[in-house]
Amino acid sequence: MVEELRAAFGDKVRSVSVDRKMVKVEVDPSVVVEAAAFVKERGFDHVKGVTGVDLVALTKPENAIEVMYHAGSYTDEELAGTVLTISVKLPRDRPEMPSLTGVWRSAEYHERETFEMLGVVFKGHQDLRRLLLPEWWSDLPPLRKDYKPPGRE
Repeated sequence: MVEELRAAFGDKVRSVSVDRKMVKVEVDPSVVVEAAAFVKERGFDHVKGVTGVDLVALTKPENAIEVMYHAGSYTDEELAGTVLTISVKLPRDRPEMPSLTGVWRSAEYHERETFEMLGVVFKGHQDLRRLLLPEWWSDLPPLRKDYKPPGRE
């Protein structure tokens, strides 16, 4: 499947890593919807989770937020136990990307959590509102590296 992705998306596939039954494919944000639809057509029928990471303060600092969709298959026995992760890196000062709820409905609540905890705006999401934080929250998203909890300034 990795070679099919490379053939279909060329240099828009930025990196690939494989560790047993875990495959991570970083794609350019401009093709993330198409890449998600591509892997869904090949059996990855649901999102197990969406992970967001603020990369600004890690050992190899980048001014980016990485969003990863972890996809699996309920229906294809060959893919059982395999997790395919589609990853994008977004500019930290304006983290926006298209919602993948049109590809995988199971991404809905995961995108909402990533929105409120990291500030990623998912364009086209049908209900992008708070999920865990109170509606009155006005501080930085709490999983951003520059967020300072009250009393810890």
